[in-house]
Amino acid sequence: MEEKIITKENLVRLSADLVNEGYNVIVPNERGYSLHQLDSELNLSEKTTLPKNSFKSYVFPKTEPVFYYKKGQRDYQFVDVNLQNVKNIFLAAKPCDAASIDILSKVFNWDYKDEFFDIRADNSVVISMACSTSDEYCFCTSVGLSPTSTKGADILMLPLSSDKYAFRIITDKGKSLIEKYSGYFSEGNPAESDKVLEGIKVPEKKFDKDKVKEWLDNNFENEFWNGIATTCLACGQCAFSCPVCHCFDIVDEDDNYLTGRRMKNWDSCQFPVFTQHASGHNPRDTQAKRYRQRINHKFKYYVDKFGEVLCTGCGRCSRGCPVSIDIKEIVTEINNLN
Repeated sequence: MEEKIITKENLVRLSADLVNEGYNVIVPNERGYSLHQLDSELNLSEKTTLPKNSFKSYVFPKTEPVFYYKKGQRDYQFVDVNLQNVKNIFLAAKPCDAASIDILSKVFNWDYKDEFFDIRADNSVVISMACSTSDEYCFCTSVGLSPTSTKGADILMLPLSSDKYAFRIITDKGKSLIEKYSGYFSEGNPAESDKVLEGIKVPEKKFDKDKVKEWLDNNFENEFWNGIATTCLACGQCAFSCPVCHCFDIVDEDDNYLTGRRMKNWDSCQFPVFTQHASGHNPRDTQAKRYRQRINHKFKYYVDKFGEVLCTGCGRCSRGCPVSIDIKEIVTEINNLN
């Protein structure tokens, strides 16, 4: 496996070059992922706690225009949105976030190719960093990932010391980036970085996702769902903090009498009006049905459709839940029911 070495000093210089050339260099911090500014310090560590929010909004924004329109006397004029100049570098991303683009791409390229997502994803380079921190909410190993997973990453970044990193090349996109800025890199020693990987603690596997799906296949009307519903507030925090939840709504917004725009906005299956029909009928009229949908979508429906679990095991939905619902505990209970 091809590998390069970069010093912290050169990484700072590389980041500055990328920003000056029009890239969004996006780095993790405690609150989430944010754009790196040239006048700010670049602090990257494998011990950084998981950001409260994923980088999902950089490839799938919370709200975005689909097109703009202007009303004429007898017709409408439409103006498309130009997305060609969006270029993202995700630097030191957590492995559970790096995996999200690959997972999301399946639904955004199912029966219709969503150019809004695809252009941003295609113009993004994901440099993940092996993760050496976990807490009681982490369960990446239960969904087929790990703190050293390379799924979705173009480059895996490994800290060799306080001022030196190994960049392990995963994809052609990652290789092209390093070749373009080869002056900042020296030859790597995979044996040295292998020792770093071996020293990273892997969280214990909490459940068998195949057993969970087997139970879900046969228990759509089980009373189990009613117990969860007594707690859930339907606030939607779980969906908005999740790196792979992708529900959205489309609405037309008039700026004034003559002009407006069609907008795509994040939505959540936990909201009571999410499936409400214009007639007033709602097929998911109780919170039990809505939370059943959340679990089934992640661990059954997405698997049935795409052969992939719609979850990276980051635990954000549980950490941020105002009533302490822990998805790991729920799915582990389902595992034990089988």
